[in-house]
Amino acid sequence: MKFLFDDESFSFEALRAAGFAAYGGADLGEVLATGAKIDDGDEAAWHASWKATAERVEDIGRKALAAGHEVSAREALLRASNYYRTAEFYLREHPATDPEVTELSRRSHDTFAEAAALLDTPVEAVEIPYEGTTLPGYLFLVDGSGTPRPTVVYNSGYDSTLEEAYFALAAAALRRGYNVLAFDGPGQGATLRRRQLVFRPDWEAVITPVIDYAVRRPEVDDQRISVFGYSLGGYLVARAAAFEPRIAALILDDGVHDFHAAFDRSLPPMLTEWINDERDDVADAVMGLIASQVTQVRWALNNGKWTLGVGSAAALVRRSRDYTLTGIADRITAPTLIMDAENDQFFRGQPQEVQAALVNADTTLVTLTEAEGAGEHCHMGAMGRSHQVMFDWLDETLATA
Repeated sequence: MKFLFDDESFSFEALRAAGFAAYGGADLGEVLATGAKIDDGDEAAWHASWKATAERVEDIGRKALAAGHEVSAREALLRASNYYRTAEFYLREHPATDPEVTELSRRSHDTFAEAAALLDTPVEAVEIPYEGTTLPGYLFLVDGSGTPRPTVVYNSGYDSTLEEAYFALAAAALRRGYNVLAFDGPGQGATLRRRQLVFRPDWEAVITPVIDYAVRRPEVDDQRISVFGYSLGGYLVARAAAFEPRIAALILDDGVHDFHAAFDRSLPPMLTEWINDERDDVADAVMGLIASQVTQVRWALNNGKWTLGVGSAAALVRRSRDYTLTGIADRITAPTLIMDAENDQFFRGQPQEVQAALVNADTTLVTLTEAEGAGEHCHMGAMGRSHQVMFDWLDETLATA
């Protein structure tokens, strides 16, 4: 689905930003006006234009708050948070040391935190104990009664952030009576940026401490804890579910069986052979040439080197082999909803592979289509439709569990 840009990556990310309008994360006019100032593939213009919009909208929010207009302030600060995240997205040349990455991430966090304090439902910033440190998170509560309620754990993906959780899941969940516990794991959001922790394939080491924390909270019904995996999170939470019996239901948005396949299927055989033989000088040169011409490839390689903690594109492709359900999928027994996007440019065909591999789980595979506006990866631009599928399934699954 082309949206504003011919460049596939720019189109998708603009649609992602705009799609959060369903829950107050964008105004369509602001998105259109911002995109009009950006040429296809111009990452510098992308950064400058989205940052300018974010700053303008943040200023609206701060003036509204100073004047006592809390609803207006909340709405503007929510949009600013999403726009700051979008402005930071392509800054991947030296993300670990780029002060602009740090600054935009901070402002996305701060504007969201201030907006969250103004929501009609309680939100608590939490720190989840994890291997000698903590994982930052938010606990979104239906109300302040302390009543134990079904709770969904939100797990980010390859590039999503804790603040994005509200638009991607929590707002829809709260309307339906579900609490949401969202967090940044290793390789994600603030855990990567502030604590320099990178992804790990054995994600049960992450989800188990998160559920340990959840069950200690009186607001959480420990018999009705579901886990939602967003994008690459669809692999991460499925992997964790093979080892974590307390998960009552699993939502994979979308299903990912083998992360390496996303790289491998796009590489010519000769390049794959060089990577396998660790001829990194040649392989990196070729991938660098491709990346210089294709925004999506350039971003994916640079983001992956940062988030997986490797020094070269070839090393990234090799490291991605560890992220597979092969050999463990039969251990997953939780009822599982596997979401599939008809035109998924990253993981096409993988939801079907996940369903075939989950031989000991009750699985439901749902393909949302381009014709209904939901055919993009994670159904960007169709949040209402995808949430309807997810939560109707979850309601029915937990009712019969």
